[in-house]
Amino acid sequence: MQASWLKKRQTQYTAYFTVYLLIILAALGAANWLAQRHNKTIDSTSSKKYSLSDQTAKVVKGLSQDVTVTYYDKSSQFGGSTGGARDLLDRYNNLSSKLHVVYVDPDKKPQLAKAAGIKNYGAIQVKVGNKTEEAKSLSEEEITGALIRALKTGERNACFVSGSGEHSLEESGRSGYSSVKEALEKNNYKTRTVSLLEAGGAGASPAETAKKTVTLPEPGKDAPAAAPGKAPEVPKDCTVLLVGGPKYDYLPPSVAAIKSYVEGGGRAMLLLDPGLKLGREENSGSPALVKMLEGWGVTLNKDLAIDTSGIGQIFNLSEVVPLVTNYESHLIVREMKETATAFPLARTLEVKSEGKVTVEKLFSSSPNSYATTNLGSPEIRIDPAKDKKGPLALAAAGSYKGDKEGRFVVVGSSGFVANNIFRFNGNRDLFLNMMNWLTSDEDLISIRPKDPEDRRLSLNRSQMSRIFFSTVVGLPLIVIASGLMVWWKRR
Repeated sequence: MQASWLKKRQTQYTAYFTVYLLIILAALGAANWLAQRHNKTIDSTSSKKYSLSDQTAKVVKGLSQDVTVTYYDKSSQFGGSTGGARDLLDRYNNLSSKLHVVYVDPDKKPQLAKAAGIKNYGAIQVKVGNKTEEAKSLSEEEITGALIRALKTGERNACFVSGSGEHSLEESGRSGYSSVKEALEKNNYKTRTVSLLEAGGAGASPAETAKKTVTLPEPGKDAPAAAPGKAPEVPKDCTVLLVGGPKYDYLPPSVAAIKSYVEGGGRAMLLLDPGLKLGREENSGSPALVKMLEGWGVTLNKDLAIDTSGIGQIFNLSEVVPLVTNYESHLIVREMKETATAFPLARTLEVKSEGKVTVEKLFSSSPNSYATTNLGSPEIRIDPAKDKKGPLALAAAGSYKGDKEGRFVVVGSSGFVANNIFRFNGNRDLFLNMMNWLTSDEDLISIRPKDPEDRRLSLNRSQMSRIFFSTVVGLPLIVIASGLMVWWKRR
């Protein structure tokens, strides 16, 4: 009887154990199945180091066709979820079922690497249909840039007007636009300068320039009569025309060329500084362009925006560099949220939609700002009784409804995209969002990948000395003193 009872109890416990084991195995299997198909991670870093940017998520989630990202390297460099190429590429893979990541070891599969033209380890190719683009490095900015280039068809030319003291695309100094050029070329634009001082020549496309010839008179004969002058025009292959802070006023034919270009369906960005006269530095304020813009509902004021809120000092900015944190509802700035942008030596503007033009403000300075009309003195003097108080509009975007829709963006500061401040917070994002809106690439308007944050700890000599004496000398002395006290009490 006792044996039968024990056997029954053992059978019952075995059944319980088997059921519990099956439940645990089933739970682990279900968790593993869910983890493979729904990879969710939480990034608790302050800079979101392990999260993809808004732009990347927007582009990848919006894919309507299959995309293949192929990474060519040694198998040891593929890594896992906490390092190597997989740490970044698997985040792309998890965003959309349309994107597929493939890892190829050129040593193990040389035929694939040779067919793709791979010569170096660490190469990354993004393929969409029959189009393949290469990322220059294993970084989100490069991979997303290659993805955008592969998705977008057609050539996009950003033409910068030159000849009147504008910022130079080739200058790498603090006031140059070399950073702008680099950012545009990474985002599927080709950049070049054009002149509106003459017809053809530097103002034409390279193909048109090559066709231009000059006829010399034969020896002993008078020179042929000059042909009637032809008005300058914006090259037809320019996707966007950019006027980057001219020091000197534009001639009437140049202004007419820009006006005709936009009203005929072209796209233009005009960055116009205030007419400052400080020592040898003098800016005309571009009165001819200002008058043209008045016909498009944008009035650029003869003033200088001064930010007295003191917020800019946190970022080592002076009061002549207004800081913007609040934006309007326009598509260009809708994604900016509370992202700060800075505008050195900015003038204010006013907008009014009328006739064929629809124009909107993009953003304004803080309520604790003023617009001073004292433009000839290096000393900043604010007269609250005379100077207009903020918020003050600093930029606007508008559309001209002709046979084709023309678009334009006006900013009262050309320095907000200069090399010395282009990487400041949201300045780069704002500029590229303006470009995307002008080229009707609204799907790309977002916050872009940021450079890795430098969080190194810098210590001066005094701080290093305190750390040395407190850890290397102080802590051992405390341990020794504590031991002596215990020994003394027990003796």
